[in-house]
Amino acid sequence: MSQLDMTQVTLPELLASTCERYPERSAVYFKGMQMDYRTLTERVRRFAAGLRDLGIEKGDRVGLMLPNCPQFPIAYYGILQAGGIVVQINPMAVPAELEHYLGDSGAKAIVVFAPLLPAVEKVSLAANLKKIVVELPPRGDVYSGNTILFEALFASGELSSVPLTAEDIAVLQYTGGTTGRSKGAMLTHRNLVYNAFQISGILKGAHDKSDEEVQDRILTVIPLFHVYGMTVCMNMGVLDGSQLILLPRFDRDEVLETIRDTKPTLFPGVPTMYVAVNAHPQAADYGLSSIRYCLSGSAPLPVEIIKEFTAKTGATIMEGYGLSEASPVTHFNPIDKQKAGSVGKAILNTEAKIVDLQDGMRELPPGEAGELVIRGPQVMSGYWNMPAETEQVLRDGWLYTGDIAYRDEEDYYYIVDRKKDMIIAGGFNIYPREVEEVLYQHPAVMEAVVIGVPDAYLGESVKAVVVLKPDASLTTEDLIAYCRENMAAYKVPRIVEFRDALPKTAVGKILRRTLREQELAKAAPEGKE
Repeated sequence: MSQLDMTQVTLPELLASTCERYPERSAVYFKGMQMDYRTLTERVRRFAAGLRDLGIEKGDRVGLMLPNCPQFPIAYYGILQAGGIVVQINPMAVPAELEHYLGDSGAKAIVVFAPLLPAVEKVSLAANLKKIVVELPPRGDVYSGNTILFEALFASGELSSVPLTAEDIAVLQYTGGTTGRSKGAMLTHRNLVYNAFQISGILKGAHDKSDEEVQDRILTVIPLFHVYGMTVCMNMGVLDGSQLILLPRFDRDEVLETIRDTKPTLFPGVPTMYVAVNAHPQAADYGLSSIRYCLSGSAPLPVEIIKEFTAKTGATIMEGYGLSEASPVTHFNPIDKQKAGSVGKAILNTEAKIVDLQDGMRELPPGEAGELVIRGPQVMSGYWNMPAETEQVLRDGWLYTGDIAYRDEEDYYYIVDRKKDMIIAGGFNIYPREVEEVLYQHPAVMEAVVIGVPDAYLGESVKAVVVLKPDASLTTEDLIAYCRENMAAYKVPRIVEFRDALPKTAVGKILRRTLREQELAKAAPEGKE
């Protein structure tokens, strides 16, 4: 890869370069089926030609609403090679969300998994869309009107050259919408290629992998429609000529069986996945030793989870940090010197600093918590059609993350919490993650999340929502007593709720927002919800 200038390469060029070097390497493994890089690249080219025949031109937005399956990378790189912009859409999006994504982006077409077609059809804007349907397995179903079978696009002929540059927008990655209307982060080819390059460099150091002929196998259970899966699994995998072992969803037993059968070398995940593996009594029997490293992102990783996972499996979990607006990765723990609880240092060619929460300008010294701001080649160009919001988060090239963090004397960064998640109880600032770290240390606790709930006297009270380990028992009184022994009195949860499960996103991130909304609904006067 040294011959490629990673600041000037487009994503289709990245795929073409890998195909040239490793045409016979397996690119994708899915339910026993394999596809090599030569086949993947040819199908991408033909799909791109089919899109051009449908009228897709440079700059047109095309929705991509698929689970992890071989058609995902074909459609993703095909849209890009045709000159289009990929609009990433969660397959679990409800009609109102889908209508927003399609309407806000002005999508001209959408690639959709067959069972999800009715949801697309319900959206009024979809009448103007070309709908490209993926059947698994491929069948000869006949669709009418603007609906075309995925396989039919491969019948197209030559692809006319579409000039692309690294500055062109490649993807609209919609943020979770936790602060109001979901925003489309504009990620360029340069943003995405360079971020894949940054992460690849870290992992090559991790492997001590000087021999490029050694192929990595990436367990890809993180959804590819999520920015984490798109970059850390798919784009980095293509950059390095890795094999993507695709799983459509996280099922603990299926994941462990897949690890046993396919022997992946990398396992990018989120904390809830490692919690689930920890809870399996025979996890170590599945031969997890093939995994060199597990990568954790998307949500803070409690230290106790790392300790338990490493003790059970022998694998090392490396924690990093990122956000959709930065493609996503900005920080990672150095291989030779990880610090528990830290998301590591700013990665290659990335600057980071902590600024005062009030003025947003004054840089804070080590040990003081403030807002984390970032500058680097992976930072988005802005939000799609939202100039005011763009100006708010991009200032003089710095991305204001909305995360409260601090750094130590060695420039390791520690995420304290989201600004919006901070609880203010009786004038005290309480960071949920601090309380959650203590809860996770209790031997009966499998998962925990802390939120602020309305309190007429204090303004907010601390509430803990807890899932216990299988066969464990614990009372509210005992858990509160445990907390009193391990944290300042003002941080101790005043309310504890035990649940069988916590609400989560498709990627496995705990939906703190949903829990807060449930509490607000309870607190609302009757008839005013």
